[in-house]
Amino acid sequence: MSEPAPNTYIPATAPVRHERDARGVHRLTLDQPQAFNVLSEAALTQLQCHLDAIAADEGARAVVIAAEGKAFSAGHDLKQMKAKPELGYYQRLFAQCTRVMLSIQRLPVPVIARVQGLATAAGCQLVAQCDLAVAVDSARFGVNGIDVGLFCATPSVPLVRNIAPKVAMEMLLTGGFISAAEAQARGLVNHAVPAERLDDTVEALLAAILAKPRQAVAMGKQLFYQQRELGVEAAYQLAGQTMACNMVLDVAQEGVQAFIDKREPTWRTPPR
Repeated sequence: MSEPAPNTYIPATAPVRHERDARGVHRLTLDQPQAFNVLSEAALTQLQCHLDAIAADEGARAVVIAAEGKAFSAGHDLKQMKAKPELGYYQRLFAQCTRVMLSIQRLPVPVIARVQGLATAAGCQLVAQCDLAVAVDSARFGVNGIDVGLFCATPSVPLVRNIAPKVAMEMLLTGGFISAAEAQARGLVNHAVPAERLDDTVEALLAAILAKPRQAVAMGKQLFYQQRELGVEAAYQLAGQTMACNMVLDVAQEGVQAFIDKREPTWRTPPR
């Protein structure tokens, strides 16, 4: 697949907008603010298509998932779900959502959630699934499906991999919300900042990532998630093999030689 042209957009009427800049940074924007950016079937389908395209883009360096309006995402479209009260439909819907979440994890580039508002249920799941997250200090997070009799089972999967089990269970059982500051303290987001600093903070993370070699970042991300699911001995074996493979790459050889020579490596992006 050829590289998408910089600043290429899909129609603004779609649930999800996609743009890519000249640096290889892709931006996916949930764009149904009047519906609180629910993860409808259409939105999930578009997210999957865009993630597949990013996976095929050899020039991709990072992804930012953002949203328009007051809410980042209110989760699944409950009206749509209620209209089809069939087990098979629900199984397909949650399988579709799971594919999207796993696609984020499997991308060879870091994914940053830019959270400008409320993130609840599957919307909170989306934040938890991203590799990094930056939120405005007024944002709130919850997995409150229990309030309508639906335990947030699929959101619990990345949630409990971000925060402590008892903290996650309290959110899941009570439907209670936490503030952005609490989300940062508990490990759900990296930074909670005033609205005027949101984009600058995201850009600072992007600049740091873009200054690193893509191959090493890709290998590191894959290893990070693989070893987390293993026992400690198997994790060390996998990590050691990954580091050995990383070390023989040209970027690592050049980086180590540059350190020895007390100079910048040739691949490092100059500071902006």
